[in-house]
Amino acid sequence: HVQLVESGGDSVQPGGSLTLSCVISEDLFSYSMGWFRQALGKEREGVAAISSNGLSSYFGDSVKGRFAISRDTAKRTLYLKMDFLKPEDTGMYFCAAGTEVRWNRRLVAREYDYWGQGTQVTVS
Repeated sequence: HVQLVESGGDSVQPGGSLTLSCVISEDLFSYSMGWFRQALGKEREGVAAISSNGLSSYFGDSVKGRFAISRDTAKRTLYLKMDFLKPEDTGMYFCAAGTEVRWNRRLVAREYDYWGQGTQVTVS
């Protein structure tokens, strides 16, 4: 059973920065990984994704140029560095792992098999 645990969420002012972490219980090379967020009353939105070999990454239009995704395979940890935060970035942030993520659907939640419990980010 794959486990993912997010951390790093906080309340920040607009223009601020945060780095989220997600520790996975298994080898990162086995999974494509993604970050998703969900604001109150809204659907879950794909934010960023990274391929299982770590060579490809992709970002949603709303965060391009502001967010970065990275990973430390030795620590089995996925990161999301968020800069120039805006109030619309507020939401619960989830990391997800998938074994057969189709790269043309890398920001689609259904492509992922395992999910963390989420960490709250509030920008105000």
